[in-house]
Amino acid sequence: MDVKDYCNNVQMELNNWKARLYDVMRKVDKLSTGEKQHMYENIEDVHILMTELNDRIEKLRTECPTEWSPHREEISAKIDDLRERAEAAEKAMFDYTGMSG
Repeated sequence: MDVKDYCNNVQMELNNWKARLYDVMRKVDKLSTGEKQHMYENIEDVHILMTELNDRIEKLRTECPTEWSPHREEISAKIDDLRERAEAAEKAMFDYTGMSG
């Protein structure tokens, strides 16, 4: 796989996660202040994830390494971590609010 293709594929995957988190946050924005207070930690986790996603997307866009093989495992591990954290935050919000879509 071409280096540029790899970076583009990872960037697209991160953008998909970012879109999912934006959907969650739009739903959270409709909640009452009291409901948001109960979910404060989860909401903060999502904001942190969004910042991390934006940073990683920008880095891939501007600094795609010429040789990605040494970074492949690290990038995959970070994506897996982001996926787990995003899914946990999303699940916690849906469990609390009962939102299903």
